[in-house]
Parts: sequence; structure tokens; C-alpha cells
Amino acid sequence: MDDQTRIELEAAAFRRLRKHLMEDRKDVQNIDLMNLAGFCRNCLSRWYQEAAAERGIEMDKEDAREIFYGMPYDDWKQMHQTPADDSKKAAFETAFEENVGKKS
Repeated sequence: MDDQTRIELEAAAFRRLRKHLMEDRKDVQNIDLMNLAGFCRNCLSRWYQEAAAERGIEMDKEDAREIFYGMPYDDWKQMHQTPADDSKKAAFETAFEENVGKKS
């Protein structure tokens, strides 16, 4: 497979993942994604921002989130985010500590 085809397939897979998270499974909360997979929609928007920076494109966190979410992040939260209960918050703290430990 040539590089251009690989890039196009990777981009298509990313677009499908974004559609799945933003349209098909709006009910899945970011904290649930973080607890189970170690990443969430905000991580994806940050990775998008980092990829832009690597190419010399200036983009702040809110710009990247708006591109990924298709709307301002605060609007998304108001429309789709529900409060996390104490057990989810505790699981997040444990997962965060485990992931930070792996990176150091």
C-alpha cells in the first residue's frame, strides 16, 4: 500500500470514529471513555491540536475542541454531558494515576 492510500484510510477511520462518538454514541460520557479506554473526545481534540502544531498551524485548545465537537465545547457539555457520580470520579482518579505513572 502506498503512503497516500494509507493516510487516506487512516483519515477515513478517524472520521468514522469521530462520527461514532459525536453522532451515534452521544450518550457515552467522556469520563466513561477515560475510565475504560484511557482517552476521550477531549483527548482526540488535543491530539488534533498537537498534529496541527507539528505542521506549524496555531490552534488553541478551544479551537481544536470546537473543530472536533462541531460546536463550542460548553454547548456540547450543556446538551450531552451528565454529572459523574462518585464511583465514576473515583475510577477516573485511579485510571489517571495509572496512566500518568506509565508516562513517567
